[in-house]
Amino acid sequence: MRADLLTGEITGLDEALAAVDGFDDALTEGLLRPRPAGAAALTALAEALAGSPPAARVAEAAEKTAAGAADEEHFVALAAARTALLGSVHDALTARAAEAVGRPRAEESAPAPGERPRSTNLLLAARAWLSDLARAGWRGIDHEIVSGSAQVISAMLAEPALRRLAVLLDGFAVELAASCPGATLERVPARRWADLWSRAVLLTLPGAADTPGGGTATGRLLPLGVDLHEHATAVQAQVHGVFEPADGSPARLVRASVSVPKPDSVVGAGLWQLLRPHMSLLAAVGEGRSMELTGMPVTAEGDLLWDDAHARAGESADPFVTARVALPAATDPVTAPLDRHPARIAVPVFLEGYERATGEDGRPVFTVAGHPLPVDTGRIPVAGPLTPEAVAASGACVGLLRWDAGTFFVQPLAVERTVRKKTTSLHAGAWAAGTTDKAGAKAEKAATDAVAVLRERAGRLLRK
Repeated sequence: MRADLLTGEITGLDEALAAVDGFDDALTEGLLRPRPAGAAALTALAEALAGSPPAARVAEAAEKTAAGAADEEHFVALAAARTALLGSVHDALTARAAEAVGRPRAEESAPAPGERPRSTNLLLAARAWLSDLARAGWRGIDHEIVSGSAQVISAMLAEPALRRLAVLLDGFAVELAASCPGATLERVPARRWADLWSRAVLLTLPGAADTPGGGTATGRLLPLGVDLHEHATAVQAQVHGVFEPADGSPARLVRASVSVPKPDSVVGAGLWQLLRPHMSLLAAVGEGRSMELTGMPVTAEGDLLWDDAHARAGESADPFVTARVALPAATDPVTAPLDRHPARIAVPVFLEGYERATGEDGRPVFTVAGHPLPVDTGRIPVAGPLTPEAVAASGACVGLLRWDAGTFFVQPLAVERTVRKKTTSLHAGAWAAGTTDKAGAKAEKAATDAVAVLRERAGRLLRK
C-alpha cells in the first residue's frame, strides 16, 4: 500500500469542511433569525456550491434564511447543499484511498426507482417538524418541540415504504428528548445532529433514497473480519469479505450485517448469543470457514441481504490467506448517493512488514514504507480475544481504512504476531461461534443467565 498518498494534502478538502462546520454552527443557534455569524456561514455554504447545478437554489435559500424568511423548501435546499459538500469530501477521500490500496472500483449505475409511499402527507408532516427544529436550533429545543414528532412517527412506522425515515426520526427524537432543554447543554454534538437532520430532510423527498438495482450472488464468500458495533439497546455485527462469483467474473468486496436489540445487562462475549441465531455466517467466521452462496440477494453497493436459506458452510478459509491472495484483486463497491459521507468510509486493507511505534495519544502507529499510519485500538470490541497489546506487537494486520479529524487511520479486525517463534493470529470475531477462552466463556454464561431471566419475565408479563 502507498501510505504516502494517505498523508498528502487534498485540494479543497479543508474549505469544504469549513463550510459544513459553519452551517452546523448556524443550525445550532437556530435559523429563525440567524445572527451575523450565522448569516455569513449560510453565504459561505452557498459560495461553496457556486458553479454546481443547485447553486442558484442554494444561494436563494441562504439569502432567504439569512433574512429570516425561509420556508421548508429553503431548508431542503440547505440540507442538500450540506450533503453534497460532505459527499464531495467522501469522494475525494475514497479516490485517494483507492489509489493508495491500488484496487479497481466498480462502475456506478443509474438508480432504480424504489417503492413510492402511498401518503405524501406524512412526508410533509415530517418535513414540517424538521423545519421547526431548524428554526429553533439545537440550543432552542425543548420537550414541546421534540414531542411534535410522535404522531407522525407512529403513522409512518405502519407504512413499509416510510419505515427507513420513521426509524431515523424515532431515534433522532429520542436522542433530542434526552438532551432537552438544549439551552442547558454543555456540549452540542453539532456534526452528528446536523448529519441526522440533513439526511432526514432529504428522505422526505420521494425518490431520494433510490439506489442502483441489486441482484443475486452465487459463489464463494471468504470472510476477512467482523466489525462489531454496540449500543446500549442494540448491537450490530458487520462481516467484511471477498466474494468470488461462480461464473468466474472478477471477485468483489461485500458486506453482510445483522442487527438485534439487546438489554443493558448483555455485554462482552454475550453479544454473540443475540446475533448467532440470525446469521449463520458468524459461525463460519468463528470457525474459520468460507460460505457457499446460492442466489443470495445483494445490493449494488455490495451489501448481502443475508438469508440463511441461500448459504451453507464451505471449506476452511484463513482470513490472512484471503487478504494476501484474494483481496488485492477484489473490486471495491460503489457507494449509494445518500451514504456518501466521510464517516462511512471503511476500506478493507492488509498490512505487513510495518514498523511499530506509539503515538502521542498512547495508541499504536504503524510505519508503512516510511509513512506513519495511526491505529485506532479504541474500536476493538471486548467481545473477542483481540487486544490493543496484541495489535501493538503485531507483524501483519487485516483492518479497515477509515478517516476522521483530518487523518486516515486503521481499525484492526485481525492481527498476526509471533509468540515463542510461532506465528499466531487473533481475530475480533473469533468468539462469534463460541469460545473456550476462560474470560469469554464466563461472559457467555453470564449473558445466558441474564437472557433467560429476561425471557422469563417477559413471558410472565405477556401471560398477565
